[in-house]
Amino acid sequence: MKKRLCIIGSSNIDFIMTLDHLPRPGETVTGGTYMQAMGGKGANQAVAAARAGAEVTFVSCLGDDIYRPGMIQGFQDDGIDTSHIKSVDNTSSGTALIMIQDGGENCIGVAPGANYKLLPEDIDPALVAESGYIILQNELLADTANHVLKLAKEVDTKVIMNYAPVCEMASSIVDLHGLIVNETEANALLGKDPDDTGYETSIMALAEKGPYFVILTLGSEGALIVEDSTLFKVASFRVDAQDTTAAGDTFCGALAAALIDGQSLQQAACFANAAAAISVTRIGAQPSIPTLSEINSFLSENKD
Repeated sequence: MKKRLCIIGSSNIDFIMTLDHLPRPGETVTGGTYMQAMGGKGANQAVAAARAGAEVTFVSCLGDDIYRPGMIQGFQDDGIDTSHIKSVDNTSSGTALIMIQDGGENCIGVAPGANYKLLPEDIDPALVAESGYIILQNELLADTANHVLKLAKEVDTKVIMNYAPVCEMASSIVDLHGLIVNETEANALLGKDPDDTGYETSIMALAEKGPYFVILTLGSEGALIVEDSTLFKVASFRVDAQDTTAAGDTFCGALAAALIDGQSLQQAACFANAAAAISVTRIGAQPSIPTLSEINSFLSENKD
């Protein structure tokens, strides 16, 4: 298998505030604490995969602001190939405002900025051809995602789509190797009520649309997985959650790293659950993402 992992997606600056509770409309909540960190679904997944041991190329677009040099340096510090990161003038980098309440629940608002300047012509066909897996999310233009899928199909490169956040997406899931969704995203893809809890029915319906595997993440309840029409569940690890930001991204990146390392899907999902469990015990997106040694130590300590 080709060992290069290519992640194509967003990169953001996260402005994070922790509060006793999330504000209701019209309410001001004081007494919070503030921090700034790097985030964005694509960037988080790239960092998660790199820290989990994968050789990662990240394809993204940054603005001409004060954050750009630090963002690129941060990726390089994690061993990520940044040669395919585009920069544009007169545009800000992606920005996310994140509020977190006690217990780890959060609400997030995102201004895409330069993320929506990553265009189909910015995707290098040679990079697609030499990659073992490509990871996509919904924080880039649909035209760009569609172009990636087209290129990947021509050269038989496997694409895993993390259908997040929920939005209008022209990309078909028929040609995907893998699809990763949470409950809300699964229901949106199937046109079901957002509160529908028929998870087994939902994941089987998604699998019937074409992907070789579908993973439905269920937070503290673990994950349901369909692989080649076979359904099974991977349990979660019990931890004291502080912040769920980037837990899903950590799962996706760690899963891809494990798959490209040759692990089975079930082994990779267990590995990814461990990475995500560690991440929710820490504040922030990329600052919370664990290293390979941390994941292996955690798995060793939680064999049961």
